[in-house]
Amino acid sequence: MSTLGVILLAAGLGKRMQSSLPKVLHRLGGKPILSYGLRTVQTLEPDKIVVVVGYQAEEVKRRYGGDRIVWIHQEQQLGSGHAVLCAQGELQDFPGDLLILSGDVPFITPDTLARLIDRHRERGAAVTLLTTSVEKPRGYGRILRNAQGKVIGIVEEADATETEKKIKEINAGIYAVSPRFLFSALQGSTQGNRQGEYYVTDIAATACRRGEIIQAVQSENPIEILGINTREELASMEGLLRERINRRWMEAGVTLLDPPTIYIDEEVVIGKDTVIGPNTHLKGHTVIGERCVIDGSAFLTDVRLGDDARLKFSVVLSQCDVGQAAEVGPFAHLRPGAVLKRNVHIGSFVEVKNSVIDEGTKANHLSYIGDAVLGKESNIGAGTITCNYDGFEKHRTIIGNRVQIGSNTQLVAPVTIGDDAYIGAGSTITKDVPPMALALSRVPQKNVEGWVKRFRENHKKKK
Repeated sequence: MSTLGVILLAAGLGKRMQSSLPKVLHRLGGKPILSYGLRTVQTLEPDKIVVVVGYQAEEVKRRYGGDRIVWIHQEQQLGSGHAVLCAQGELQDFPGDLLILSGDVPFITPDTLARLIDRHRERGAAVTLLTTSVEKPRGYGRILRNAQGKVIGIVEEADATETEKKIKEINAGIYAVSPRFLFSALQGSTQGNRQGEYYVTDIAATACRRGEIIQAVQSENPIEILGINTREELASMEGLLRERINRRWMEAGVTLLDPPTIYIDEEVVIGKDTVIGPNTHLKGHTVIGERCVIDGSAFLTDVRLGDDARLKFSVVLSQCDVGQAAEVGPFAHLRPGAVLKRNVHIGSFVEVKNSVIDEGTKANHLSYIGDAVLGKESNIGAGTITCNYDGFEKHRTIIGNRVQIGSNTQLVAPVTIGDDAYIGAGSTITKDVPPMALALSRVPQKNVEGWVKRFRENHKKKK
């Protein structure tokens, strides 16, 4: 089998993004743009992947340090042709074919790239271009063909005549090429364009002048060759990706009650027969089980949701686990480290952080549970607070099984409440409570008879 090398161009500043962040690190579907192109070419199992970086090169490399990639630094951004030339030292003597593409084309498919490479090899071409036809080709290089339909060159829009701008067949910026031809063609190119840059597109005209074989493969789906150059284009691509992801999950047996308002990142996993309500965001590596119900206005990031779990209206969850048949909400907040076991209920305006809550325990109203371990079948009354921070360190609260915590209770950590204990409402607990005990911490109640009548009479006298 012939060997394959890849040159992925990711050096550009992305001036039109108006950002200090490299264009390829802007996020699409929850992932950096560059990750899409990398994943696609990796499915082709190339023998070598060279990524050309420039602006904030170390930051780009840091994001992908775990991949088997050869990084090449383009010190000055002098165009796509110059970027490819920077890889010459690494690929000059490469024995196979080279695939060149930009790092900002997230929808290109492995099948299309395979077709491009196959045509290139079948025809013994020096260079093979990927093209497509669009009704509004503004911003793209146009494919120039002679009367016989043979490709004779590519002209960038900035250098195109008015007649050339009317051409609807555009260059996708993706090429299969032999190393022998590629680097000799680029070395002979000049900066004779309006941008004062070296264009990789010049290799098409060079192939024609030299009488080399040049081929073109046309993609029937223009969407897959779309690049991202502006924030408007990024938003448009986000919309296209969201539609694609939502359609995939609906086809897999997930009900989306209002798809245009539901945002699901690419790496999210959802079980069948789950129902997701409007204005829901599923981010990061969130995993949703089967038969779950998410009412709506939910924001989940890196969450694991067990089968049959229920998220009521307007909840925020991040880096936490929700067990089978558990219920959360409405208006609840689960922060990193929250672990809810089976049948746990977390109700309205309850916040849980870095705590494990065992099966069947309920905290239904207006409570804060932080840095705590709660046993099974306990009940946390409204207004309960685990006071876990002393100004310097966090401390643990441990609550046993079948514990009843009365409303408006403060548990001052570190403190342990034994199994089957009761805590009286309005208590401040600063000491451990033994199993089966009742703990009370209240100021004795005093009733002053006749006080209201005397108070009102004194008020009238003052007038």
